[in-house]
Formats: sequence, structure tokens, C-alpha cells
Amino acid sequence: MDQIFENTATAFALKTDSELERAYFLFKMIANEPLVRIGSAVTNFAIKAHLPVEGLIRATVFDHFCGGVNEQDCLPLIEKMHQKGVSSVLDYSVEGKDVENQFDFAYEKIMEILNFVKEKEGIPYAVFKPTAFGRFAIYQKIGEGKTLTEAENQEWQRIINRFDKVCKKAHDMDVALLIDGEESWMQDAADSLVEDMMVKYNKEKPIVFNTLQMYRWDRMDYLKKLHQKAKEENFKIGFKVVRGAYMEKENDRAEEKGYPTPICESKKATDENFDAAIEYIVEHLDVIALFSGTHNELSCYKLMELMDKNSIAHNDPNIWFGQLYGMSDNISFNLAAHGYNVAKYLPFGPVRDVMPYLIRRAEENTSVSGQTTRELTLLKKERTRRKI
Repeated sequence: MDQIFENTATAFALKTDSELERAYFLFKMIANEPLVRIGSAVTNFAIKAHLPVEGLIRATVFDHFCGGVNEQDCLPLIEKMHQKGVSSVLDYSVEGKDVENQFDFAYEKIMEILNFVKEKEGIPYAVFKPTAFGRFAIYQKIGEGKTLTEAENQEWQRIINRFDKVCKKAHDMDVALLIDGEESWMQDAADSLVEDMMVKYNKEKPIVFNTLQMYRWDRMDYLKKLHQKAKEENFKIGFKVVRGAYMEKENDRAEEKGYPTPICESKKATDENFDAAIEYIVEHLDVIALFSGTHNELSCYKLMELMDKNSIAHNDPNIWFGQLYGMSDNISFNLAAHGYNVAKYLPFGPVRDVMPYLIRRAEENTSVSGQTTRELTLLKKERTRRKI
């Protein structure tokens, strides 16, 4: 397999010299773990104290990792990336809201995004998190098999209604819908609800996509069982396959409560689990569609090789590669240049409201061994090529 991810001219073609320098500066900061911890604390304090820091945040970390403050603000970037063959997944990245009017607002926001997606070429998916539509504790209680109060039953029905209306609209508009994965102790209830939506709206093609977090050792069994159910009940499956985003939280809770961790025993086991899921889906594309969400270059090469081995076209509509905006441009833009379907997750929202997301991004980059180093190596290579 040709090593296509080394081509920095293609990877950073859309970045001006000043944007390249900003990216290099940001990743040098992120590489310093104590600095990230201090910066996160200071930023949180400044936001809560309503200090005038939005301009500085907007000009640095926000503009690197986010598309804008609203859908319209994201449009120039969406169109610019699409000219290079890279699509966008608009992700309203406001986190931590836990009251009914905020769930209604999130629901209305996703309905608006669906309208926007349908009108714009270059936005193949819409996306939301289950907890955008309802309280974490309700999902957890249902997953644990506990009895809901009358008020909680009504609350759960409102969550089901939000899911159903969004999935129905996605189906009617023929827009694929990614539903993100969350912590394992609420995920059973979310999985069950998403499955109900698949049975209902994925009869002709995959519209509703669930998320498989493959750092969980039980997810291959779940994939195979759902595949069997889909064959028996005659519906299609969509899966976004990722490694996972809550590892420390998962391990800490398992230790605290005295149950076996749901996380694979090692990074190697997680990688093997991820690749096994990709291979299984590629072998069953008649029923399952794939959105491979990864920044791991070896996993991307693995999927490319599987596509070649199975004579699958680079632009087969049932296989998409995905990365986050602001990261792994060497993967996204080089894949697109070779004709593969690629989409960047493009977060947006008011600067203050998106800060928890941005802080998490910085902390994750710091903790993922090699990711920040790789970004810096590529940026340095392109700076040298441009003689900056």
C-alpha cells in the first residue's frame, strides 16, 4: 500500500502560511501536559468569571478546532473543504446541558441542521449525542433495569419522541444520521433506542447510524448479534466505528464500584478489536454501512487494503472515513485526493458554550501517545517545504 499520508502539500493545501504557523504553535502548546492543565483551568475560570477572553479564544484554539459559531458561519469552510473532496459533519458541540428546555433546544437545533444538510452539498451526515435529548440518569436507570417513576416515564417518552421525530425527518429527507456513543453505563438504553429507530427507518438503506466504541471488549459480540437481528427482521445497519473517548472514566468507575472494566486490556487489544469490526463490516456491506472514525493511519491503510481485496470502489457510498476538524489533515485530504469518501467532524456553537468541548480536545491530544508528535512532525515538514 502506497504511503499516501506523508504528502503534506496535499494535507495542508487549504492552510495559509499564518494558519500553518498557528497550528504549529497550538500543537506545541498541547504537547506540554502541565501547560494544558494550567491553560484549561485558567480558561475555565475566565469563562465562568465572564472575563473578555472570547476574542483571543476565537482567534486561536476555536478557529483551529471549530467551524464557526453557527451553521452559516461554517459555510465558507464547508465549501472550501468540499472543493478538495472533503465533506463535513456539522456537530453542534454544546455540552453539559441537563434541563428540559435545553433538550428541546438541542432537538430543534438538530432539526434545523437537517434542513441545512439537505440544502448543502458536502454535508453527507447529521449527528447528535443521546444525552443532547435527555438526562444521563434516565438512560442509566433504564439500562440498569430499574423502575421509573411516573414523571420519569413521561420524561423518557419525550426522549423517545425527540429521537423518533429526528430519525423520521432524516429518513424522509434521505440524510444519514450519526448517533454518538457515550459512557457504557448509559449506553445499553441508548443502544436499544437506536435499534428501534433502525428497525423503523432503515428498511431500504442505512439512515440511522449507531456508534461502536471498540475499546470495549464486548462490542464485537454486539455487532454480530445486531447483524443477525437485521437479517432476521429485514432492516439495514449503520455503524460509526471508533476506538472510544471515555477510557479513564470507564476504568475509574469500574474500580470504584468493583466490577470488571468494560475496556480492553491493552492498546493492542483495542486496535485488534477495531480492525476486526472494520473487517466484519466490509464483509457484510449488503446489510451494514460503515463510517470509520479514526486518526490511526494504520487502521486507515487496513480499511483501504480491505476495500482493494474485496474489489470495493474508493467512493462506495457504504464506506466513509472520518476525522475531527483541526486534526489529521494528512489523512483526510490525502484520502480525498485518492477518491475515497471522507468527512470531517466540524464542531460549532457559541464560543463560551463550546469551551468544554475544546478543553476535552486539548486534553485528549495530550493523553494520546504519538498523536500530537505526529501533527507537529507533519506541520514542521510542511513549514520546511514552504520555506517558512
